[in-house]
Amino acid sequence: MACDFFHVDCAVTLKRVYVFFVLEVATRYVHILGTTTHPDGPRTTQQARTLLMDLDDRADDFRFLVRDRAGQFTASFDAVFASAGVKVVRIPPGCPRANCYAERFIGTVRSELTDRLLIIGEHHLRIVLERYATHYNTRRPHRALHLTPPRPDHPIAHASPTRIRRHPTLGGLINEYEFAAA
Repeated sequence: MACDFFHVDCAVTLKRVYVFFVLEVATRYVHILGTTTHPDGPRTTQQARTLLMDLDDRADDFRFLVRDRAGQFTASFDAVFASAGVKVVRIPPGCPRANCYAERFIGTVRSELTDRLLIIGEHHLRIVLERYATHYNTRRPHRALHLTPPRPDHPIAHASPTRIRRHPTLGGLINEYEFAAA
Protein backbone atom coordinates (compact mmCIF):
# COMPACT_ATOMS: atom_id res chain seq x y z
CA MET A 1 0.00 0.00 0.00
CA ALA A 2 0.98 3.62 -0.42
CA CYS A 3 -0.50 6.59 1.42
CA ASP A 4 -0.23 10.35 1.32
CA PHE A 5 -2.08 13.63 1.68
CA PHE A 6 -2.96 16.11 -1.04
CA HIS A 7 -4.65 19.46 -0.67
CA VAL A 8 -7.50 21.24 -2.42
CA ASP A 9 -8.13 24.97 -2.09
CA CYS A 10 -11.83 25.82 -1.74
CA ALA A 11 -13.19 28.62 -3.92
CA VAL A 12 -15.81 30.08 -1.57
CA THR A 13 -14.50 29.32 1.92
CA LEU A 14 -10.89 30.09 0.89
CA LYS A 15 -9.70 27.21 3.05
CA ARG A 16 -7.15 24.56 2.21
CA VAL A 17 -8.58 21.07 2.75
CA TYR A 18 -6.27 18.08 3.06
CA VAL A 19 -7.32 14.68 1.74
CA PHE A 20 -5.84 11.50 3.18
CA PHE A 21 -5.87 8.42 0.96
CA VAL A 22 -4.40 4.93 0.76
CA LEU A 23 -3.78 3.16 -2.54
CA GLU A 24 -3.55 -0.61 -2.86
CA VAL A 25 -0.60 -0.79 -5.24
CA ALA A 26 -1.22 -4.23 -6.76
CA THR A 27 -4.89 -3.61 -7.59
CA ARG A 28 -4.81 0.24 -7.85
CA TYR A 29 -7.86 0.38 -5.58
CA VAL A 30 -8.02 3.70 -3.72
CA HIS A 31 -9.47 4.39 -0.27
CA ILE A 32 -10.30 8.03 0.47
CA LEU A 33 -9.98 8.04 4.25
CA GLY A 34 -10.95 11.58 5.09
CA THR A 35 -10.76 15.32 4.59
CA THR A 36 -9.78 17.97 7.11
CA THR A 37 -8.48 21.52 7.30
CA HIS A 38 -6.06 20.60 10.12
CA PRO A 39 -4.46 17.17 9.65
CA ASP A 40 -2.84 15.88 12.82
CA GLY A 41 -1.41 12.66 14.22
CA PRO A 42 -4.39 11.42 16.29
CA ARG A 43 -6.82 11.91 13.39
CA THR A 44 -4.53 10.14 10.94
CA THR A 45 -4.05 7.27 13.41
CA GLN A 46 -7.80 6.88 13.80
CA GLN A 47 -8.25 6.82 10.02
CA ALA A 48 -5.61 4.06 9.82
CA ARG A 49 -7.56 2.02 12.40
CA THR A 50 -10.74 2.52 10.40
CA LEU A 51 -9.01 1.37 7.21
CA LEU A 52 -7.76 -1.82 8.85
CA MET A 53 -11.23 -2.55 10.22
CA ASP A 54 -12.69 -2.06 6.72
CA LEU A 55 -10.05 -4.32 5.18
CA ASP A 56 -10.75 -6.99 7.82
CA ASP A 57 -9.18 -10.27 6.61
CA ARG A 58 -7.73 -8.65 3.50
CA ALA A 59 -5.26 -6.73 5.71
CA ASP A 60 -3.16 -9.92 5.76
CA ASP A 61 -2.59 -9.49 2.01
CA PHE A 62 -0.45 -6.37 2.55
CA ARG A 63 3.17 -6.52 3.66
CA PHE A 64 4.27 -2.89 3.30
CA LEU A 65 2.88 0.63 3.59
CA VAL A 66 4.94 3.32 1.88
CA ARG A 67 4.60 6.82 3.34
CA ASP A 68 6.49 10.08 3.51
CA ARG A 69 7.92 11.74 6.60
CA ALA A 70 5.09 14.21 7.23
CA GLY A 71 4.30 15.12 10.82
CA GLN A 72 0.81 13.61 10.58
CA PHE A 73 2.34 10.14 10.45
CA THR A 74 3.24 9.54 14.08
CA ALA A 75 4.63 6.54 15.92
CA SER A 76 1.07 5.53 16.87
CA PHE A 77 0.15 5.56 13.15
CA ASP A 78 3.03 3.19 12.42
CA ALA A 79 2.05 1.01 15.41
CA VAL A 80 -1.47 0.51 14.03
CA PHE A 81 -0.07 -1.04 10.86
CA ALA A 82 2.66 -2.93 12.70
CA SER A 83 -0.01 -4.60 14.84
CA ALA A 84 -1.61 -5.88 11.62
CA GLY A 85 1.72 -7.24 10.35
CA VAL A 86 2.26 -4.43 7.83
CA LYS A 87 5.76 -2.94 7.78
CA VAL A 88 5.79 0.85 7.39
CA VAL A 89 8.43 2.10 4.96
CA ARG A 90 9.33 5.79 5.14
CA ILE A 91 10.67 7.35 1.98
CA PRO A 92 13.87 9.43 2.08
CA PRO A 93 13.47 13.14 2.84
CA GLY A 94 12.74 15.34 -0.19
CA CYS A 95 12.26 12.37 -2.49
CA PRO A 96 8.57 12.17 -3.48
CA ARG A 97 9.37 9.83 -6.39
CA ALA A 98 10.03 7.10 -3.86
CA ASN A 99 6.26 7.11 -3.22
CA CYS A 100 5.51 7.12 -6.94
CA TYR A 101 2.16 5.28 -6.79
CA ALA A 102 0.66 7.77 -4.38
CA GLU A 103 2.13 10.71 -6.31
CA ARG A 104 0.70 9.32 -9.55
CA PHE A 105 -2.76 9.09 -8.00
CA ILE A 106 -2.46 12.70 -6.83
CA GLY A 107 -1.56 13.77 -10.37
CA THR A 108 -4.50 11.82 -11.75
CA VAL A 109 -7.05 13.22 -9.31
CA ARG A 110 -5.76 16.74 -9.96
CA SER A 111 -5.82 16.48 -13.77
CA GLU A 112 -9.14 14.63 -13.98
CA LEU A 113 -11.03 16.35 -11.16
CA THR A 114 -9.79 19.15 -8.94
CA ASP A 115 -8.13 21.23 -11.68
CA ARG A 116 -11.39 21.18 -13.66
CA LEU A 117 -13.89 21.87 -10.91
CA LEU A 118 -14.41 24.69 -8.43
CA ILE A 119 -14.68 23.15 -4.99
CA ILE A 120 -17.00 25.25 -2.82
CA GLY A 121 -16.16 23.79 0.59
CA GLU A 122 -15.15 20.69 2.51
CA HIS A 123 -18.60 19.08 2.31
CA HIS A 124 -18.67 19.59 -1.48
CA LEU A 125 -15.17 18.12 -1.75
CA ARG A 126 -16.21 15.00 0.19
CA ILE A 127 -19.18 14.42 -2.14
CA VAL A 128 -17.08 14.92 -5.27
CA LEU A 129 -14.27 12.67 -4.00
CA GLU A 130 -16.73 9.93 -3.06
CA ARG A 131 -18.16 9.89 -6.58
CA TYR A 132 -14.70 10.08 -8.14
CA ALA A 133 -13.39 7.21 -6.01
CA THR A 134 -16.36 5.10 -7.13
CA HIS A 135 -15.57 5.93 -10.75
CA TYR A 136 -11.83 5.31 -10.23
CA ASN A 137 -12.36 1.94 -8.54
CA THR A 138 -15.20 0.52 -10.63
CA ARG A 139 -15.11 2.08 -14.10
CA ARG A 140 -11.82 3.84 -14.90
CA PRO A 141 -9.46 1.70 -16.99
CA HIS A 142 -5.90 1.31 -15.68
CA ARG A 143 -3.00 0.49 -17.96
CA ALA A 144 -1.29 -1.63 -15.31
CA LEU A 145 -4.47 -3.76 -15.14
CA HIS A 146 -4.75 -4.22 -18.92
CA LEU A 147 -7.38 -1.47 -19.22
CA THR A 148 -9.72 -2.90 -16.63
CA PRO A 149 -10.84 -1.16 -13.44
CA PRO A 150 -9.65 -2.43 -10.03
CA ARG A 151 -13.07 -3.85 -9.09
CA PRO A 152 -15.50 -3.63 -12.00
CA ASP A 153 -19.12 -3.17 -10.97
CA HIS A 154 -20.34 -4.98 -14.07
CA PRO A 155 -18.93 -7.67 -16.38
CA ILE A 156 -16.59 -6.33 -19.04
CA ALA A 157 -18.34 -6.84 -22.38
CA HIS A 158 -16.45 -8.27 -25.31
CA ALA A 159 -19.00 -7.11 -27.84
CA SER A 160 -18.38 -5.52 -31.19
CA PRO A 161 -16.42 -2.29 -30.79
CA THR A 162 -18.64 -0.63 -33.41
CA ARG A 163 -21.26 0.41 -30.82
CA ILE A 164 -20.07 2.27 -27.76
CA ARG A 165 -22.23 3.71 -25.00
CA ARG A 166 -21.24 6.83 -23.01
CA HIS A 167 -22.22 7.46 -19.38
CA PRO A 168 -21.45 10.96 -18.03
CA THR A 169 -20.17 11.15 -14.42
CA LEU A 170 -19.93 14.25 -12.22
CA GLY A 171 -22.19 16.23 -14.53
CA GLY A 172 -20.26 15.28 -17.67
CA LEU A 173 -16.84 16.22 -16.27
CA ILE A 174 -15.83 12.59 -16.69
CA ASN A 175 -17.29 10.22 -19.26
CA GLU A 176 -17.32 6.44 -18.94
CA TYR A 177 -17.41 4.38 -22.13
CA GLU A 178 -18.37 0.74 -22.59
CA PHE A 179 -19.24 -1.55 -25.46
CA ALA A 180 -22.95 -1.69 -26.20
CA ALA A 181 -24.60 -5.05 -26.67
CA ALA A 182 -25.25 -5.86 -30.30
